[in-house]
Amino acid sequence: MLPGLVDIHCHGGAGHRFDTVDQREAAAAAEYHRSVGTTTVLAGIVTAAPGDMVAQVVALRELADDKVIGGIHAEGPFLSGARCGAQDPRYLMNPDRDLAVRLIDGAGGHLRVMTMAPELPGFAGVAGLLADRGVTVSLGHTDAEFGVFREALRPKGVATSVTHLANGMPPLHHRSAGPVAAALTAAARGDAVVELIGDGVHADSGFGAMVFASAKDRVALVTDAMQAAGMPDGRYRLGPQDVIVSAGVARVASGSIAGGTSHLLQCLAWAVRECGVALSDAVRAATLTPAVAAGLADVGDLRAGGYADLVVVDDDLRLRRVLYRGRWLS
Repeated sequence: MLPGLVDIHCHGGAGHRFDTVDQREAAAAAEYHRSVGTTTVLAGIVTAAPGDMVAQVVALRELADDKVIGGIHAEGPFLSGARCGAQDPRYLMNPDRDLAVRLIDGAGGHLRVMTMAPELPGFAGVAGLLADRGVTVSLGHTDAEFGVFREALRPKGVATSVTHLANGMPPLHHRSAGPVAAALTAAARGDAVVELIGDGVHADSGFGAMVFASAKDRVALVTDAMQAAGMPDGRYRLGPQDVIVSAGVARVASGSIAGGTSHLLQCLAWAVRECGVALSDAVRAATLTPAVAAGLADVGDLRAGGYADLVVVDDDLRLRRVLYRGRWLS
C-alpha cells in the first residue's frame, strides 16, 4: 500500500487536456490519472495568449474548488525564448505584474505553482508577488548561468522549486555548470525541490540516479504528461501547438519533446528499476515531496487527518487498486 500519488506537473491524458476552458475535458484528464494511481494532480497550462491563459485558470478554478484537481501549475509565459522547448514562442514575454495578478485572481487561490525564467527583466518583482500570494515559484525554461539561477533560489531568492530539471535549460558541463548544478546544489542544501520527469525519455537512468543520490528527499517525480498519455501514437495538441506522438514520444514540429505520455506510477517504477532508487525514496518523490512543494495539505502521506487516498500495487509495482477519498475505484 502506497499513499495516493501526487503529480504537480501534468497537462492531460487519455485524449483530454487541462489547457482548456472545457471543464468536462479537464475533469476527464484528472479522472484518467486518478484511475491509474495519481489521486492528486495539478492541472498544467502552458504558454498561450494572455487572455486564453486567464480564461483557462478561471475554468479550472471550479474544478479545484470541487477537489477534482489539486490546483493549477502555470508553465509560462514568463520563459526564455532560447530554451522554450515546446512552449509557443509567439506568446513568451518578460514577467508582467498585471498578467500575474490576473492569473492569481482568476485562479481564486488555486494557482499553486508558476514556472519562470530567473534571468528575465522583472523576474524579482513578479516572483516576490507570487510568493507573497502563496504561489510556489519554480525556475525553468531558462538559459541562466549558475550564479543567476542560484541567486533566485532560497535563501537569497524566493523560488523553492525547479521545473523538470535538465529539460528546458543548458546541459550540465564541468566548465559551465549552469542551472542543473545550481539546482542540485540548492536541493542538497534543502533550499529547493527539483522536478524529475521519470519516463526514461526526458532523462536517462544515470541522470536520475545522480539526482536521487544528490538530494533524495528533495526530488519530485513528475510526468509532464500531455493529452496523449494512455493513448496510441498520433496527432495531439499541447497549448496552441500541434504535437506528433511516435513510438510513445511526443514532439512539436521543431523537434522538441512536447510533454510526456506516461503516468506517475510508471515513473515511480522507472526510478526503482532503472535508477536503482530505494522504494521508500521513490515513493516519497511521488507523494509527500511534491505535495509539500506545491503547498498541498492532507495528501501525499498516510496519516491521521489526511485524505484516505491509497494505491495498492503488487511486488512488481503494477497497479492493483486505487482508494480515492475513502472509496475504492472500480
